[in-house]
Amino acid sequence: GYKLDKLTVIDGSGKTVSTVKKSDTVYTFTMPASAVKVGVSYVKATETPSKTKFNDVSANDWFASAVDYVTGKGMMNGVAETRFAPQAELTRGMIVTILYRLETDPTYSAALFPDVPVDAYYTNATAWASGNGIVTGYDDGIFRPEDSITREQLAMILYRYAVYKGYDVTESGDLSGYTDADCISAYAKDAMAWANSEGLITGVTDTTLNPKGTATRAQVATVLMRFCENAAK
Repeated sequence: GYKLDKLTVIDGSGKTVSTVKKSDTVYTFTMPASAVKVGVSYVKATETPSKTKFNDVSANDWFASAVDYVTGKGMMNGVAETRFAPQAELTRGMIVTILYRLETDPTYSAALFPDVPVDAYYTNATAWASGNGIVTGYDDGIFRPEDSITREQLAMILYRYAVYKGYDVTESGDLSGYTDADCISAYAKDAMAWANSEGLITGVTDTTLNPKGTATRAQVATVLMRFCENAAK
């Protein structure tokens, strides 16, 4: 009742060894000058295997369709050619870069934050996001691009991006059912209520939001897919 989803062969240095499909049940590879690790994942025969090329994303993962979506649209890339790192935390520099990639003709005219170098992968994206009011930095005037993004920061940045794009942000969810709703920072309360109403950021449990908890790459991929499908209107 199952079929092959992905088969990977990794050599002793961590590099992927190419495989050749001989039949539905036979794959071959050239043995390298080291031990190898063979990894196999399966899905139910009624399921569609993941379209991603990443060894760490299988079709039966809850985030598989989101990874397919965001990588297919060029919003997110893998951390390596065959690795997405779904459980790794997303940084503030990464989120502005993702939104920057959504723009066909991004313009910006903002000075860089003191802690943003002039030649980082997120430099132009940070300047664009700052110049358009999507990010404002911390009270001490720095951006902290390498910090892991929190769930309430993610909500705030998406809320400001939606405003920048002219989307409807009038929906507001009732957060009173979450026991940690009072832990949401004042600046992010409206954004979290909007994100919750749009189904972008829901509780980590039935009764907790964990607003100051960090977000993984898999979680952000899912939020971004929901944003593009539901909130971008």
